[in-house]
Amino acid sequence: MADTRLIQSRYRLLDLIGRGGMGEVWRARDESLGRLVAVKCLKPMGPQHDQAFTRILRERFRREARVAASLQHRGVTVVHDFGEHEGVLYLVMELLDGQNLSQLLEENEQRPLPVDHVVDIAEQVADALGYTHRQGIVHRDLKPANIMRLTDGTVKICDFGIARLGRDIGMSSRLTTTGIAMGTPHYMSPEQIGGKEVDHRSDLYSLGCVLYEIATGVPPFDLADAWAILVGHRDTRPEPPRTHRAELPGFFDRVVLDLLAKAPDERPADAGDLRRRIVLGRSGEQPVPGAGVVRREPERLASGPAGSGRMDAELPFWARKMTSGHQANGSQGPALPDPAAGLTRRWTTAASTAAPRPPLTDGSTGVPPARSAPAPASDRLTALAGRHSEGVDLGRLGRWEEAGEVHRAVAAERESLLGPDHPDTLASRHEVGLTLSRTGRAADALRAFGQVAAGRERLLGPDHPQTLGAREQTAYVLGQLGRHFEAHQVYAAVLAGRERSMGPDHPDTLRCRHNLALNLGRLGRTEESWQLARQVADDRARLLGATHPDTLATRYEVAYTLGRLGRWAEALETYQDIAGARAATLGADHPDTLAARYEAGISLGRLGRSAEALELYRALVADRTRVGGPTDPETLRARHGLGVNLGRMGHWEEALTEARGVCGIREEALGPDHPDTVISRREVAVALGWLGRWSDALTAYREVAEARGRALGPDHPETLAARNDEAHCLDRLGREDEAAELYRTLAAHRAQNALPPQR
Repeated sequence: MADTRLIQSRYRLLDLIGRGGMGEVWRARDESLGRLVAVKCLKPMGPQHDQAFTRILRERFRREARVAASLQHRGVTVVHDFGEHEGVLYLVMELLDGQNLSQLLEENEQRPLPVDHVVDIAEQVADALGYTHRQGIVHRDLKPANIMRLTDGTVKICDFGIARLGRDIGMSSRLTTTGIAMGTPHYMSPEQIGGKEVDHRSDLYSLGCVLYEIATGVPPFDLADAWAILVGHRDTRPEPPRTHRAELPGFFDRVVLDLLAKAPDERPADAGDLRRRIVLGRSGEQPVPGAGVVRREPERLASGPAGSGRMDAELPFWARKMTSGHQANGSQGPALPDPAAGLTRRWTTAASTAAPRPPLTDGSTGVPPARSAPAPASDRLTALAGRHSEGVDLGRLGRWEEAGEVHRAVAAERESLLGPDHPDTLASRHEVGLTLSRTGRAADALRAFGQVAAGRERLLGPDHPQTLGAREQTAYVLGQLGRHFEAHQVYAAVLAGRERSMGPDHPDTLRCRHNLALNLGRLGRTEESWQLARQVADDRARLLGATHPDTLATRYEVAYTLGRLGRWAEALETYQDIAGARAATLGADHPDTLAARYEAGISLGRLGRSAEALELYRALVADRTRVGGPTDPETLRARHGLGVNLGRMGHWEEALTEARGVCGIREEALGPDHPDTVISRREVAVALGWLGRWSDALTAYREVAEARGRALGPDHPETLAARNDEAHCLDRLGREDEAAELYRTLAAHRAQNALPPQR
């Protein structure tokens, strides 16, 4: 973008102000209005993000930018415009002349700011938050880097709404299910850390952390490990600010401690109440006790400096003996992938050579650089964080075997350094489970996810999002193993936990209901599966929109269950709607669009509209070949559908040629006993029978029966069905005695296994 120098023929980029984890900020001139502005260019999407993810991010950007642009207050940065230019999202803001609080602290060599400045900043930020909270908007990532003090003394909050996009840009969607809400460890509220819903009082807690740091020079929990910082916020009482700096006013000490209350109900009722207390305190008046806040005397810690042995004793048992990571430094920028910091880090080529940050949980990046040289253990943790990210990237590329080797090695080393129940160890174990599941080792994956779920339950409780996430993975793996009743029980329990902790409309709750509907279908409870999938589709459409990928995924299941119920006309209509919506939002060549077209072809065939199905599959084979190549599994599936419909149209020679071609490729790629290979071989046998080549058909059906017997067992219904086809061939060849003997054998098998007779 910098090369063009002009965005949308209006904003001319002049000077690069800064770079950071989210993108670049430029000083620019608005050519239309002749004024100087700041243009924030968001970090471009990398190849790891698919089209659906990028589309959703663009939608969120536009929504969040509108939120930011709607705010009109002297204490909030003004957003003038936003849009997209050459694939890069940009935001046009007022150009501010000043420094953020992190920069002020750093410039002051990490010494606290003057007391009168601190109190003035507190009052101005409280006034701005009062306005934004009345608009129903919560910042969720308030920190020194997001608060600017201009040269004239005006204080402004930056990056409302846009801050939340940084997490999506910096991490894969899978890594956003960690349960740790958006935020930076030094400034996160206890409810954010617990993965709970947050409201305006979470911003008040974060403001308390900011005020504590600019007033004392250190954050309230200045511990040496990211997880210990989070535990401090959740479980440990902060030292009163005046223990660090006696000159602070008594009212300010009480205000900050009230802001840092663990329970939201014990904080000031709102930012307006907070501002009134500050104004009264500055004037020397005493606030009315109990006005908007539950009064309590702050209890001073018996320990010395934060991080001492007594502080460690205050932490939960599972946080003790943790290996220290890099010590946090609020002035150095954010700890999580930063969407809104002072933009001091590169995201260009130079960034790729920087050492990765230690992980917080499930692959999230850890705390900022140390003030002093890290200990060797910290270096090892940093290196392990990088290797963890490499493993995640390998999985994203579909290289699951390699990813599994990386994650197993990282998990073992993290366990030796941090212990088996440390969040980072469990994050690696979770990734190990994913790689096992993706490589067909479902039983091993089940054990891995079971261990992770048990560890997270000990750490975080049974209803924490991370615990529930691991348990939901166990249900998925149980389904892979064919243990659908057990999977149903786990899904139902996880759903109850998600509804308790997140509410019925949370995306994770809806995803669990979606999975529960799928599993009901696997149990043969098709009517219930259809009803639940339809409800989830309606809820997702209401919350996310009718064309959101998640909504369409559930509608896809609705269509599938309609087919299972024999309601093929409705299934066809639904699949066609889905294919059209996916083509419009994801693109005509997106795998999900092509999958919906394939299912529409099946519905056409079931409705006897084979000519239309044949036309559809010819086009689909061409598109699949162009997108994935001639040997791609989905190309072969489309060719299989083409062959089936050639047969239905009576074109048996062409059907035989198609079936043999697909079977040969599948056998070479997958092996002779793979289910897809066996299905293709059966289509060869069917075509041979219709062509009257019964001897060849007999050979093919016997190969099918033998392969199914090896894979499924001699008494499996599919094995018996193939042997029934074998008996039919014998009958057509005039070998009645052999056919009769085989029919008697099959009847005995069915009687023994209480199977219904073959039709």
